[in-house]
Amino acid sequence: MKVCFPVEKADGMGSLVYGHFGSAPIFMVVETSTGSVSAISNSDQHHAHGACNPLKALNNEKVDAVVVGGIGVGALTKLNQLGIKVFQAKGRTIEENMKLLQSNTLPGFTAQHCCSGHSHIGGCSH
Repeated sequence: MKVCFPVEKADGMGSLVYGHFGSAPIFMVVETSTGSVSAISNSDQHHAHGACNPLKALNNEKVDAVVVGGIGVGALTKLNQLGIKVFQAKGRTIEENMKLLQSNTLPGFTAQHCCSGHSHIGGCSH
């Protein structure tokens, strides 16, 4: 399973989960079967709110799940339509969230949890 984490800085499993999917500078992808971690630059980082293109942002990398602190309803809907599960981060780091995901204790993201816009500092304004 490939799990994607939006982050500000690529620090492997110690990377801090970013507050908003679409405006994260980097996506870290963890391959659960091998434990490998790779970084993808967000090629759709500076989109207008509501116009996030998750496949473009991920450079067309196929992932099975996304763990994020915040996400807009448009991106959530697009990811779900692609069969990608979206979970709400509860830990600060990728490592903490992977443990929670593996123990089935991360909640799934729903539209009621979604962000209403981008703030001027790149995070989520919720």
